[in-house]
Amino acid sequence: MTTPPLLQVADLSVRYSTDGDDVLALDRVSLSLERGERLAVIGESGSGKSTLTHVLLGILSRNAHVTAARGELDGVDLFGGLTETQWTELRRSRVAYIPQDPNIALNPVLQIGRQLDEALRLSPRKVEKLRRRDEAIALLERVGIADAERVYASYPHQVSGGQRQRVLIAIALVGRPRLIVADEPTSGLDVTVQKTVLDALDELVAETGVSLILVTHDLAVARQRTDRVLVLERGRVVESGATAAVTDDPRHAYTRRLLDAVPSLHEGKLAPTPGLSQVDPGHREGGLVAQGLVKTYVTRDPRRGKILTPAVGGVDLAIEPGTTYGLVGESGSGKSTIARIVAGIDRADEGSVHFRGQDVARARGADLRTLRTRIQYVFQNPYTSLNPRFRIFDVVAEPLRGFKVASGAELDRRVRDALDVVGLEPSIATRTPTELSGGQRQRVAIARSIVLRPELIVLDEPVSALDVSVQAQIMQLLIDLQHEFGAAYLFISHDLAVIRELSDRVGVLRRGELLEEGPVGEVFAQPKHEYTRRLIDSIPQFA
Repeated sequence: MTTPPLLQVADLSVRYSTDGDDVLALDRVSLSLERGERLAVIGESGSGKSTLTHVLLGILSRNAHVTAARGELDGVDLFGGLTETQWTELRRSRVAYIPQDPNIALNPVLQIGRQLDEALRLSPRKVEKLRRRDEAIALLERVGIADAERVYASYPHQVSGGQRQRVLIAIALVGRPRLIVADEPTSGLDVTVQKTVLDALDELVAETGVSLILVTHDLAVARQRTDRVLVLERGRVVESGATAAVTDDPRHAYTRRLLDAVPSLHEGKLAPTPGLSQVDPGHREGGLVAQGLVKTYVTRDPRRGKILTPAVGGVDLAIEPGTTYGLVGESGSGKSTIARIVAGIDRADEGSVHFRGQDVARARGADLRTLRTRIQYVFQNPYTSLNPRFRIFDVVAEPLRGFKVASGAELDRRVRDALDVVGLEPSIATRTPTELSGGQRQRVAIARSIVLRPELIVLDEPVSALDVSVQAQIMQLLIDLQHEFGAAYLFISHDLAVIRELSDRVGVLRRGELLEEGPVGEVFAQPKHEYTRRLIDSIPQFA
């Protein structure tokens, strides 16, 4: 007898009821997953990926309605009226979830060790109290955390974003599940850590026969790390099959469009859209110069006392007007620390930052207010950086009001001009951030940053959480805005292909030290440092 698939779903349709309207999120979706098989689910924002994962985990919202569906997971009828207690048991023993955002998934007021301890305590394995600490540390080491004991004793905010993501993966492994549903588990990770995490998942599949559903916008990851792929567009399956066959020879136009949007490591900087006006180069004034930046963070641990963590050690960099400086490095390398120092959000312990000849750290009063209109910051996660209660108009208008730059009709014009420049319809102005897609929210964040007409924009991982087609749109938008208005960018990213398509110069950072820097083409073609070569070699490729 043949072994039945671990997961079978047929004719799954899901509708959401909102304000009297029905929104069809999934339309007759069917799929199957063999034991030990890895399935990639890809598609743009709004394609139904999240709804599909929520169905499989039993966490659909109350306004969702499942119709005409048949499905089994490891012999359990998924649509046979499972109680919440039965779903909880299923999630603890047979299906595990790795969410995308550890900032939301981890409790900020509990140490990571306590959160792992709780998962082990509630696991059907009934791990004894005296063994939980050792097993938790072993799980952290398994997902590539070298200093597992420190992370175990830390709070989520005391570790890097990449380490927080790996903590979520460790928690998912506690119950030794038969199916892991991973929702963009590596979208915020640098390429070397991404490789470590994906290697760990591959080893888990090979050793235990666990099945994996990997929701991802990184098609190169899907190509290298999964056996089959399911392509969703507006809730419908438009293409499925062996991953290599679909990515090498896509049959559907939508799949081809997704593949065409993947950034290339081998092409030059993106060209601006033809026909755009260009800023007069003569109007570009002095750029930014940072020298000898040093920053050390101080934390306290109940067992070890005061802990000094060096974040940046003697970094120099310069950004010419109208150009982009890409800063790349692993999680915890100091990229975001440098970004915050450059923007004047944090101060360096040593060193200086001068923008147009003005000392950023020493600016006070009117000089500080002027500086903050000239330097703007776009954060990685627009969902947390935009006030969810504000209308989009007020989100974009807030800097104009705060700095008393414009009011009345002038304020209204500048807000609507900013929304138009980033490609958003005027009707967006009356909506709230929660009513927009991820790509739309990121455009709003960029609109807010340009409404003051700054001369330097610091962009901290602004496209890492976006699917490839929206990512491509945002990248082209940034190129076009720079071409039209002449702003300089400090672009922080762990994605070398994105850095390649946006940057003029690149700096490679490791453990707070700038290992090498130069024109992006030269650094990528002939890296001088072994670490840079390792970063490039770790990038998933289609070949």
